[in-house]
Amino acid sequence: MKDSLRQQFQRLALRLSELDATLADPAVAADMKRYRTLSREHAQVQSVAATFARYEQRERDLASARELLGDAEMAVMAGEEVAAAEDDLARLHAELLTVLLPRDPDDARNAFLEVRAGTGGDESALFAADLVRMYLRFAERRGWRVEVMSESLSDLGGYRECVLRIEGEDVYAQLRFESGGHRVQRVPTTETQGRIHTSACTVAVMPEPDEADEVTLNPAELRIDTFRASGAGGQHVNKTDSAIRITHLPTGLVAECQDDRSQHRNKAKALAVLGARLKEKDRSERAAREAATRKGLIGSGDRSDRIRTYNFPQGRLTDHRINLTLYRLQGVLDGDLDEVIAALQGARAAQQLAALESGS
Repeated sequence: MKDSLRQQFQRLALRLSELDATLADPAVAADMKRYRTLSREHAQVQSVAATFARYEQRERDLASARELLGDAEMAVMAGEEVAAAEDDLARLHAELLTVLLPRDPDDARNAFLEVRAGTGGDESALFAADLVRMYLRFAERRGWRVEVMSESLSDLGGYRECVLRIEGEDVYAQLRFESGGHRVQRVPTTETQGRIHTSACTVAVMPEPDEADEVTLNPAELRIDTFRASGAGGQHVNKTDSAIRITHLPTGLVAECQDDRSQHRNKAKALAVLGARLKEKDRSERAAREAATRKGLIGSGDRSDRIRTYNFPQGRLTDHRINLTLYRLQGVLDGDLDEVIAALQGARAAQQLAALESGS
């Protein structure tokens, strides 16, 4: 292990001692918010310190075993211990490096997920509905809670646009790489001659800001329109102008909500979506400036990026950013995104590890 990395882990051991002392302070225990924050940090640092302690112990074991290689009676046993210690050290080194990877503070947040139909008319809207269903099923598998913030249906039952709020553990970390252009190749239900068409949708995933991090919206920069929510009719049809559309005049960004019968609650939800969109716009622009001279392995997350193709005739899904191809398209569309997401996270981690090792 490089000296610079070893020093980082030694500093973590010192930090653990500091946290032990701080958490024992009655004044800290009385402040539950601070106590919970420090307790989480303590659990993380304690785990890393324990792993580093095992690494140092296996280093000592390896040194002792190597000293015994020259002893004829002990050589075989020592050789086995050398091999085992070297394997353990390689594994523990990888674990320790992974701990040092920079974690996006947004990873643990809830998220807004938008799906919009693109090129392809009605077929694109139908594909958008397939994507929404895929994410709903994935969320169900994860035990997440989903709330429909707004939706705009097409004539054939697809979605021109659908915005979901997804709440649960590490939602943004799991879904962040879904942002971009999704392309489908299949025979549309409206096609009479059996020809394969190509359509596209865009997906955008935005972390939900904490209250302290929410964008401050100037009321003078907002245009708020009310309208009557569309519904299926019958006794539950909305007879009041409770739906809300909010336009941020400086940027032209728009958010609307008609999910609730309460105009006040619809306004609050629309403002939350608008704030997330503005925060994401700022983040994207900042990331674009920082990455002007390079293009990351995972892509910029720009919605114009074509990140994935769903080929129905071949039952194939291809993620173009990491050249991943899976021949179980239906399973993915049924919400089994685990392998795709794990591959994308692994590619990002490998890139971060390479940067960490080269800079250490």
